Amino acid sequence: MARGEGAEQYAATTLLPVKPLSAADGIKIAKKRDQKEKAHLSVCSKVCYAFGGAPYQITGSALGFFLQIYLLDVAQLDPFYASIILFVGRAWDAVTDPTVGFLVSRSKWTRFGRMMPWILISTPFAVLTYFLIWCVPPVEQGKVLWYLVVYCLFQSMQTCFHVPYSALTMFISTEQKERDSATAYRMTVEVLGTVVGTAIQGQIVGGAIADCIPTEFDVFDNSSQTMSRGNRSEISLDETKQAYMIASGVICAIYVLCAAVLFIGVKEKEESGRIKNQEPITFSQGLRLVMGYGPYIKLVMGFLFTSLAFMLLEGNFALFITYALGHRNNFQNILLVIMLSGTVSIPFWQWFLTRFGKKTAVYIGITWAVPFMILIVCIESHIIISYMVSVAAGVSVAAAFLLPWSMLPDVVDDFKVRNPDIHGVEAIFYSFYVFFTKFASGVSLGVSTLSLDFAGYVTRGCSQPEAVTLTLKMLVSPAPVVLIAVGLLIFKTYPIDEERRQCNRKLLQERLAIEADDSESDSTELGSVV
Repeated sequence: MARGEGAEQYAATTLLPVKPLSAADGIKIAKKRDQKEKAHLSVCSKVCYAFGGAPYQITGSALGFFLQIYLLDVAQLDPFYASIILFVGRAWDAVTDPTVGFLVSRSKWTRFGRMMPWILISTPFAVLTYFLIWCVPPVEQGKVLWYLVVYCLFQSMQTCFHVPYSALTMFISTEQKERDSATAYRMTVEVLGTVVGTAIQGQIVGGAIADCIPTEFDVFDNSSQTMSRGNRSEISLDETKQAYMIASGVICAIYVLCAAVLFIGVKEKEESGRIKNQEPITFSQGLRLVMGYGPYIKLVMGFLFTSLAFMLLEGNFALFITYALGHRNNFQNILLVIMLSGTVSIPFWQWFLTRFGKKTAVYIGITWAVPFMILIVCIESHIIISYMVSVAAGVSVAAAFLLPWSMLPDVVDDFKVRNPDIHGVEAIFYSFYVFFTKFASGVSLGVSTLSLDFAGYVTRGCSQPEAVTLTLKMLVSPAPVVLIAVGLLIFKTYPIDEERRQCNRKLLQERLAIEADDSESDSTELGSVV
């Protein structure tokens, strides 16, 4: 007879009180299994979470690629006033980010979560104000004020959506691997969102571009381009305005649909009781914590310069294709090719950063665009070469999209490891990153449009002065290349490598296990008392 069987038989015959360890162990194992299952995200949850990133990118790509040329050639604003609108709107947007981040961090938990109510309430107001941006007011004297107010209102509502959504990354799972995977899904959908935004805006508007106005500079234009304009059917400016409104209406419908999928398909994880009972930090405390944390500052500053480079390229590329390359009838297709290439490249970069590390992915992915930025302004204008360069550049755009949002959670985890008693700062970390990025975007758009004004930009001109062409070349090649170089030099000092990231991951998992055991022991003691 086996030793275990004898013990059980002896206990049964002598009626000794045997402690039911197996049942307790089973409960404990079941609880740990439940914790792992809660941390695990299904593919459906990841996809629904990813859909929430599409509205920001769809509207952002439409505004980034087309708002400048819309204000100049459709609304027919003076370039000086257009630069003021673009800069003030983005600067205001940047200021609202840390404010909303602070308010989100102090929000109370509801049955829908802490981030979800912000997303739900802001959606209808964001949709309305976005549509109004693409409406030309009938009053000529009030157009500048109209666009300034509406643009700022939209940016505020978009901030109320995007800051909580960005911070939601930290509340969909406690597992870093699951968050990274969800971020990859999100980046894929976001780049796809830029494709959708570029496609909708470009294809609808591109088919209804009002005929340009001949200027004294048309003598420098080639004959084939003049012939192509002569063969086109005449399109009025009113038809172009209507096309912009139709495109914005379609984008608004997609915005609402994506927000609904996010709200219905994603469950926000409630914080532990320890976090909920803690007194929320003040704005000044959050500011000192965020701005005083070295790894975060180095990450943000590195991506600030590289993001500024791609924003300069994005904001001026439509004008560059139209006037510097002479592809007036193909600019929307070239933009679409860039975004499609970026979408296809996202899975590759996700594999690359998993295999070789995130810092290596930054160096390779960001610098990949530099040769093509140089090539596009050095070679003679040719439509096939322009498409080839666009495909190659899209690969780098994908890396620029994925890497910042994939690395921000690493910084937040690093902060948690070194500050275990401080909670609820996730929204502040994310909002300040968005603040710097959007402020840089405002500076790039404002400076770009103002530079075009100084160069002598001609509204709706078939051709532009040589100074405008030279300015556009500078804005899409030398300036971005220099900014990328500065950003990568700063990024060399970023201290969170793969070894430190994995160490943080293990420490946080151990801490969560200890908290779970403490919670279990507390509930056991309470049950004993009862």
